[in-house]
Amino acid sequence: MSNYISSSGSSGSSWTQRQNKQFEEALAIYDRDTPDRWYNISRAVDGKSAEEVKRHFDLLVKDIMKIESDQVPLPNYRNTGSNTRGYGNEQRLFKNLRLQ
Repeated sequence: MSNYISSSGSSGSSWTQRQNKQFEEALAIYDRDTPDRWYNISRAVDGKSAEEVKRHFDLLVKDIMKIESDQVPLPNYRNTGSNTRGYGNEQRLFKNLRLQ
């Protein structure tokens, strides 16, 4: 599996899995009421500026809005048995993004 996850948009920047994880964790810490939110999040994400993390967030919100308005078909996930942790994490992230 590749270590790079391409972000949508014209910036041409790419995000590693590690940077995405750092971004998600920082979003959980720094909510929309945090002063200098994007600066603080960028400090938690290796190699990304405040502008880059804000753009990444905006793209993520747009993607979620498309998914929730049924503009993107849901993938046909196979049942993985008792391991539903990943799905739960996605649901928590979506919930947190809607609150912001």
